[in-house]
Amino acid sequence: MSTESPFLTLPGAVAGSPDAPVITAAHYGDPVSEQRMLAAGRAIVDLSDRGVVTVTGEDRLRWLDSLTSQAVGQLAPGASAETLLLDPQGHLEHSIRLMDDGTTAWLLVDGGQAAPLAAWLDRMRFMMRVEVADASADWATVGQLQPSGSSLLVSAAAPNGVPLVWHDPWGSVQPGGWQYAGVETHPGAEFPAVELLVPRGSLPGLVAGLGAGLAHVAGSLALEALRIAAWRPRQTDLDERSIPHELDWLRSAVHLSKGCYRGQETVAKVHNLGHPPRRLVMLHLDGTLSLLPAPGSPVRSAGTEVGRVTAAARHHDLGPIALAVVKRSLAVDAPLVVTAEVPGADGAPTGETAEIAAAQEVVVPPEAGATAGVPRIPRLGAVRR
Repeated sequence: MSTESPFLTLPGAVAGSPDAPVITAAHYGDPVSEQRMLAAGRAIVDLSDRGVVTVTGEDRLRWLDSLTSQAVGQLAPGASAETLLLDPQGHLEHSIRLMDDGTTAWLLVDGGQAAPLAAWLDRMRFMMRVEVADASADWATVGQLQPSGSSLLVSAAAPNGVPLVWHDPWGSVQPGGWQYAGVETHPGAEFPAVELLVPRGSLPGLVAGLGAGLAHVAGSLALEALRIAAWRPRQTDLDERSIPHELDWLRSAVHLSKGCYRGQETVAKVHNLGHPPRRLVMLHLDGTLSLLPAPGSPVRSAGTEVGRVTAAARHHDLGPIALAVVKRSLAVDAPLVVTAEVPGADGAPTGETAEIAAAQEVVVPPEAGATAGVPRIPRLGAVRR
């Protein structure tokens, strides 16, 4: 059963998804202005619908390193990392934002992921000196962007003497990582996201301070628009077939030369010898109808479905945009349309749909992968032509 965040008591707050573990504000009356303030480092966003898993014990980092995709065995206190938990076939199960304070590893995850992740990790302890707990009931996340020269707007908790502040590594290719996007200046550099942990019980006092002018506040729609413009993947972009390569996630969350971990064979094989079967694109949507497609909406080219939308938003500068995962074979200049539902005057579903013209901006190119350049050997008995 969902609970409501104290942030919903702020003036103008409009509730977001009722299905989240904690219902947060989608916006506070002016999503465009909220985006601008968030991008400038002048607003915080309520992320208390997200989960927190803690891992303690002296083997914690070495153990997490052996299970997940990033090299975190030597993560320094106060440093930030991102890592992925894959299934044995390399499909994405959990994306994890990780920091360590010298005593505890803090795993920040999207809403609904904390309980299954904690349960799986607990089953994997074996003889390791680690303890796992779902700490979502005790700790809450707030976020902001911190462009150069700006300051943190909220004081993070520091239960073991190190402030619990996670800095998003998406802004640059991490050591051992790889970028498929063929751009000189990646839009991720303009997305200096920060997440801070505070005791959940302190949220009412924080909200009282915001009401008294401590800082501006932005809703989840503002953060989502900036994330999409930065090509930044998250758990909500995934389905049961997703692999890291399709979302350019090798950039920040995979170390290609670390030791073994679950799913590593697929990561190495696709990167070195194959190609990801699908690829991430950003769509620029025709705004004439003032409609946004819902996640899961089909993307079509010449009448054939070629992919699905994973997220959509109205950006303060770019207009209506979306992230979509499409077939690798889709031509980069193919004309596209996206299907969107037409709401009624009261916002309720009508059952009607409309097609929105879309132009793709390539994030992961069709030629991504096959970096080893190993020539293919003809199959036995195959005839050369």
